[in-house]
Parts: sequence; C-alpha cells; structure tokens
Amino acid sequence: MGISLGMLEGAYELLDDSSAESLESDLFRPVQRAYGRAKRTYTEFAARYELESRDFEPAPAGAPARGAKGLIDGAVSAASEAERELAELQDSMLPVEVGDPELRAGLEQVRELLGGMPGRARELLRTLGR
Repeated sequence: MGISLGMLEGAYELLDDSSAESLESDLFRPVQRAYGRAKRTYTEFAARYELESRDFEPAPAGAPARGAKGLIDGAVSAASEAERELAELQDSMLPVEVGDPELRAGLEQVRELLGGMPGRARELLRTLGR
C-alpha cells in the first residue's frame, strides 16, 4: 500500500487540476485510509499480544518518467497485490485461529477500501486528457 501511495503522489504531480482532484478523491484517499487502517490494525494487534511493534515507512513518490498513466497503473498493481496478500492471510484461517475479532475486522476493512480501486482507476484513466 505504501508503494501504491508513492506512485499516486507522483501521478498527482503530473496531472491537471481537475484530474488531480479526481485522482485524490477516487484513488489516493481510499488507499491512504487503507494504509492507515492496516497500520492501526497491526499496531493494536501487536499491543494486545505484547509483540514488538514496527514502523511502516511510506514509499517515495513514483518516478515522473513513467508518466501519470504508468504511475496509476503501477499504483493499482501494488494495491491489488496488497489486497491479494490480505485475502491469502484471511483464507489461511490464521486470524480465526488467533481468535481476534478486531484483527479480522481490520483486515476486512482494508480489503474493502482497496477492492474497488481497479474500476475507479479505469474510469479516471478513461477521462485523462479530455
């Protein structure tokens, strides 16, 4: 999710004001919320079970040479990969075995925020340059 955020930041800088606004509301904010929710879920889980906490560093902004479309495509790929990894974790039944409803709820919320990103990105990319 951090990689996705970095790429979206890079794309934002390359877009006109209207497209940048759409990118922010349709893509950046949901990924930012998912990233924040994932960090909070991890931190709260670690605290409940007295595990060592860790910091999650944001990724740097994407390289402008990829262009806005390339950065948005990369951001979607990164977010989709994060969502797939969370799905695998949920399918493994580990969160159920731990018996932690807050963990399960947090994972589900993150997946919901990331889930619609490919469609929203397609719509934004369809209107770029118009």
